[in-house]
Amino acid sequence: MRQVLVLNGPNLGRLGSREPEVYGSASFADLAAACQQAGRELGLDVQVRQTDDEAELVRWVHAAADARTPVVLNPAAFTHYSYALRDALAMRTAPLVEVHLSNPAARESFRHTSVVAGVADGTVAGFGVLSYQLALRAVAALISAAPSPG
Repeated sequence: MRQVLVLNGPNLGRLGSREPEVYGSASFADLAAACQQAGRELGLDVQVRQTDDEAELVRWVHAAADARTPVVLNPAAFTHYSYALRDALAMRTAPLVEVHLSNPAARESFRHTSVVAGVADGTVAGFGVLSYQLALRAVAALISAAPSPG
């Protein structure tokens, strides 16, 4: 089974209690369970992680690049200004899909720009937890379409 990392940035550990009118009522545990279930259905070994620490997120991205591990990433607030994260993502060696629970383009103007979108295969946004399930489907399709090494 192919491993996929689902990485989440700051404040996503507060899902369910943080602005439920924007982010929904699902907890982070609910999100992780939905991702793992979707992974099982797609034949993927999904590991879900969350950090409020930019340096830790960059380390996870480096490790994924070194291991050629596909990534679904919700950079959260780092979406809009973390050039360190963007540069780490540019070193990727496997599929990368950016994901957001809400639709940043329909929110405050400072959320309209993603510094990481340009190095991702694509972005799924605005569908709540379903965004993650759709992103995992995209990763599975990208893995299937990739030529076999060797």
